[in-house]
Order: sequence, then C-alpha cells, then structure tokens
Amino acid sequence: MFTGLVETMGSVVAVRPDPPGVRLVIDAGSVGDGVQLGDSIAVNGCCLTVVEIEGAQLAFDAGSETLSRTNLGRLDNGSPVNLERSLRIGDRLGGHYVSGHIDAVGELHERQDDEDWSTFWFQVPRVVSKHLVGKGSIAVDGVSLTVVSVTEDRFSVALIPHTLEVTTLGRLTVGDPVNLETDLLAKYVERLLENRQHDDGQHQQDRDDHPA
Repeated sequence: MFTGLVETMGSVVAVRPDPPGVRLVIDAGSVGDGVQLGDSIAVNGCCLTVVEIEGAQLAFDAGSETLSRTNLGRLDNGSPVNLERSLRIGDRLGGHYVSGHIDAVGELHERQDDEDWSTFWFQVPRVVSKHLVGKGSIAVDGVSLTVVSVTEDRFSVALIPHTLEVTTLGRLTVGDPVNLETDLLAKYVERLLENRQHDDGQHQQDRDDHPA
C-alpha cells in the first residue's frame, strides 16, 4: 500500500529489453536508502518490485501487461518518474490509500496555468469517471489529488506550486498520458451494490418460480 505522497522524482537510467518485458533501471536518489531486494516501490503510481540494487540505482522488471496498461511503456533514458516506498506500520497517512494497481491510462486534455498554480483537466475512460466524485481522491501518476469537478469523460484537479515543482505533473503537456488509480472505497461500494442487485434479482426470480 502507498499514500500517493511522492517522496522524490527519480530518473530513468536505462530501459533494457528483457522479453516479454523490460528491465527499468532508475536513479532513485534518497528513495534508494535502505531499500532491499523484493521491496515494493510505486513508479508513476505503479507498484513494482526491486530486483537489482546498485547504489542509488534500482532496477525493476515490467512485464508486457504492465507496459500495455500503464504509461511505463513510454519511458526512455532520462524520463522523470514519481517514486514512493510502500507504507510501513505506524507511518502517517497524509494522502489516501493507494494500491499501486493502475485502473486505466488517461490523458491531459487541458492545462490552465495561473501564475504558480494550475488547473488540469484529464480525459478518462468510463471505468474511471464512474468512480469519481467532487472532493474525492484519485492518484495521477502516483500523486494523491483531490478531484474538483467531474463530467462523463473528464475530471479536473487544482495543483499547488509545491506539487508542480516536486512531481512530474508540473512537466505535463496536453496529450501526455497519465496512470490513474481511483479510490479503493468507490470500488468496494460498486461491488457491494452489484452483489445486492444480483441477490435481489435472484430472490425475485425465486419468487416468480415458486409463487406462494
């Protein structure tokens, strides 16, 4: 589990073909301190496992499924990435619970800059927008953000200068893809409602089949 509070921006050192996926080597800076093989790190919000350590450089294996369903497949040498180590028991939760499992890839559709502040509008598929609500939470490239407005296929967020400076979001331009993970609570609620509807439908069918 993660919080969506990015610890640092790392930089891709190498993308090595390792069929059917790739091995990503990332200069993780301070995030590399104390990391051990097998630890989980969120890279642009996607949970990956550390498979090699060389100083501050960490290596991760990303399979074909991960590459096709996230923006990690677009990374190249020098690409910046948001990094966060997984939660430990007793850590403060300053953002929201983030699993590191990407729901979909969205796209920056509109960027409105107002001096040091910005409002971003992201284009998203229905699988994402149905889980969003104003003042709710979403992780964008691993950054925990509060939703401002939601439409059928877009949502907006307001970004403060600090977030723009210390995460990759400040470097986004219109058309750039982003990893999206919606709030876990919304998914559980949806599943509960689906099960309730199924149970109600089954009970109605039983009554129809066996009238009193």
